[in-house]
Parts: sequence; structure tokens; C-alpha cells
Amino acid sequence: MSQTRHFASDNYASVHPEVLAAIVAADGGHETAYGADASTAAFDAAVADVFGADALGFPVFNGTGANVVSLMALSPRWGGVVASEHAHINVDENGAPERVGGLKVLPLSAPDGRMSPDSLERWTPDLGDEHRAQPLVLSVTQATELGTVYSLEAMRALTDAAHAAGMRVHLDGARIANAAAALGVSLAEACAGADVLSFGGTKNGAMGAEAVIVLNPELRDELAASLPHLRKATMQLGSKMRYASAQLTALLTSTDEAGAPLWLRNASHANAMAAALREELAPLESDGALRFTQATEANAVFVEIPRTLAATLRESTRFYDWQAGSTPDTVEVRLMASWDTQAEDVASFGALARSSAA
Repeated sequence: MSQTRHFASDNYASVHPEVLAAIVAADGGHETAYGADASTAAFDAAVADVFGADALGFPVFNGTGANVVSLMALSPRWGGVVASEHAHINVDENGAPERVGGLKVLPLSAPDGRMSPDSLERWTPDLGDEHRAQPLVLSVTQATELGTVYSLEAMRALTDAAHAAGMRVHLDGARIANAAAALGVSLAEACAGADVLSFGGTKNGAMGAEAVIVLNPELRDELAASLPHLRKATMQLGSKMRYASAQLTALLTSTDEAGAPLWLRNASHANAMAAALREELAPLESDGALRFTQATEANAVFVEIPRTLAATLRESTRFYDWQAGSTPDTVEVRLMASWDTQAEDVASFGALARSSAA
């Protein structure tokens, strides 16, 4: 097993020991299948405690599944989903919302990953036009795919504008923990106005577990009736659900001596490591050897570097090319910190980048 920690994705990270311990605790003996078990009951209680008494949680296998199930629950068959051009549902899910959910994605320009309330006007005039997919759902990502974070005020303004236009709001929260940690707020507060959340666990220390969480009490009865069927029909219902539920419950409820929950500890650490990585690379920006392309507000660093430097760095650690740079000789890369990224990982990468650039 490789001991190298990479900067390619927080999906590369190992499973947190407290999550593994929760899986072990859920193991042994027989439990009723498909969610009628003690571990899932504990998850249900944790969801109500963290997100509100009326919140409902539905564990699923992966983030794409959580997004597709959520969007199908929020929209009729003739609906469209307004989202950032960078949204995972638009560029990284192989058309799953459209292929599986039958819902057309309607992209909006978002240079820093964040949409504005005014930008919704690109699609809202189509409401009522039988020839066009109806923009009935807004999907927001928090933290965004470009490593930025909506402020609470910006999130509330966006969700209010969507609701005023007759749209429901889905929040892709693959990194909602990182956003909440960056904002210094609870998970529920970071969702500011969303109706349904795709809660991410895998990128924050879980082995493989996500959840669809109904946040809006006014939709509770409707979605409580439809989501069980949608989850099964989209192949996201786990028979041995106790193992997924145990992972999510650990993230939400496992605390340290100071009372900090695991989701917060993991996300805060990842965010701090990303900030440290940017600081390590900052001298190279001053020297003109690279250029940061986005603010580092969660656990990602976006930077444009020479292709020769990228090739040298990639000999020791993995990271993703995001898109072509501003010149043929440069490339924009994404460097992602994880819950298990260590200070020495950051320092060695920074030292190698500086020596290679020199």
C-alpha cells in the first residue's frame, strides 16, 4: 500500500480511524436489511439533531447517486436544472442527471464557481414555454468546484431568488463540511435556504457513503413518500445499509475532547492544509513563476504554472490539470488537500516547486 499522500483529490485520502471504528462497531450478528437497523436509526437521529427536527436523511452509495436522486425528487419529468457551468452535475457525471433522471441541465456562467441571483434571468423567461425545458430546480454547489465558498448572505440571496421564481433548490454538498468550516458555521447554516442537500461523506473521511437530506419542512411529507422509491429505482438503496449509516453518523456525532465533531475536524484540517500550500507557493507568484487563478477558501488551490514545472512536480505527487493555461506553455492545475494531508507533505511540495522553478 502506497504511503504517498497526493494532491489530486480528497477522494484519494484514506478512511478516518473513527469511521473505521464505527463500521466495526456496526458489524457482527444479524440486522434487518434496507435500513431497518439500529445504525440507520442512529443516523436518523443525528440528521434531526444536526439539520433540524423535521429533516430526513436517506443514505446512498455515492455523490452522483445523491445528486440524481435529489434532482429527480425535486423536479417533474419536464423540468430542467439550472446550475453553474462548472457544476459536477454538468461536467463530471457523464450526463447522469439527463440520462438517468431525464432532467436537462441548464448551465450558467460562473467565473469563480459562484452564481448570482441576477444570473437566473438567463433561464427564468423559459417558464411556461412548452417548447423548452422548465427551469424548476436550482442546483448550487457549496463549496464550489473552484474552491470558493458562498457567504451566508450570498447563499440566502441566491436561494431566495430561486424560490421567488418558483424554483426549488438542491445543494450539492460534496464538500459542505469544508464550506461550513471555512464560514465558521454549522452544517445546517451553510445550507442557507436549500430544500434538499446531497451530503458528502466520502471526501471528508468516510469509506464510501453519501446521503440525500430533506431540509425544507414543507417538502417533508411529499419527499418522504417519493424518495424511498426513487432511491431503489436508481440503484442507490443499500441492503446492508447499517455500514453506510454508521459512517455518516460517525462524521456527524463522533467528537473529540473539546466537543468538535469529526466532520468539522476533518474539514478544518483540510482547509488549513490548502491555505498552507498556497502560502508555500506564494513566493513563486511574487517572482512571476506562477499565478493563482482562484481564491483559496476551502481545501483547493487553483494555480497556473508552466507545463515543464507541472511535469517535474508530477514525478513525485499526483494532481489534476484543470484546463489549458493562458499561454500554450502553461496549464491551470488543481491541488486538493485532504483530512489526512500532513504539514510535511505541504512543505516538501512547496520546496520542490521552488527549487524546480528556480
